[in-house]
Amino acid sequence: MRWEGNRESDNVEDRRGEGGGGGGGFGLGGRSIGIGTVVLALIGWGVFGINPLTTIGVLSGGGSPQVQQAPAQRPAGNDQGAKFVSTVLASTEDVWTQMFSQGGAQYQPPRLVLFTGVTRTACGTGQSAMGPFYCPGDHKVYLDMDFFNTMSHQLGAPGEFARAYVVAHEVGHHVQNLLGISGKVDAMRGRVSEREQNAMSVRLELQADCLAGIWANKSQQAKNWLEQGDIESAVNAAQQIGDDKLQREATGTVRPDSFTHGSSAQRVRWFTQGYKTGSVKACDTFSAQQL
Repeated sequence: MRWEGNRESDNVEDRRGEGGGGGGGFGLGGRSIGIGTVVLALIGWGVFGINPLTTIGVLSGGGSPQVQQAPAQRPAGNDQGAKFVSTVLASTEDVWTQMFSQGGAQYQPPRLVLFTGVTRTACGTGQSAMGPFYCPGDHKVYLDMDFFNTMSHQLGAPGEFARAYVVAHEVGHHVQNLLGISGKVDAMRGRVSEREQNAMSVRLELQADCLAGIWANKSQQAKNWLEQGDIESAVNAAQQIGDDKLQREATGTVRPDSFTHGSSAQRVRWFTQGYKTGSVKACDTFSAQQL
């Protein structure tokens, strides 16, 4: 991926090294399988977005506290990892600004927060163990970049473009939030069964995968920055974090009614759909009869 030399986003906030964060945590009690497997499963099920049906505040037992933080700090200029995510974020800004403009709307980009360990969000306390996530309450994407090492060494999803896919998926959740899609899904919480909530969550996550595919399509048209194997690395990432694969590895069984992000095949299909079409209309997972 030829990303060096492209514009970097100003919407990156560096909280690494701040420590603390306070608040409740994500308990791992009550599980009979090994804690390493639990963490890996949580990363997998949380990867590429905590959906609005299960916001951090709900998971940690908290509400949506007033977030008070020091002025945003920019990453160091020689931090290659931060430069990479800043460049990818800038590309998503360019793509979605143009897409929204074509639809007669104005795009409001999210801020990407780099953190380590735990951090406060408008959705409660965020923790690295949950993987990257988007908080609709403050329009921010949260990322502990150690997760990229987890992708490469534990999830079997190496490659720069696989990492770019992570950022693009989270931004996809922001797009859903701006369009009111995630709000409508969240409004159904408590009004439908857990199984139906899970099914809606799957459609929301697959749509974010598809929106990430649109970004890949449009950014390639604009920058011609993809190299051989890049798309394959993103497709592999989608395959490695399918609910069926993660459940099978964690417990030895697969329960489709408990899926929240979609199977490997579904995640690959919808990312590919967005990439091949470049069309938001083609990402209507909620009307699709077959995912």
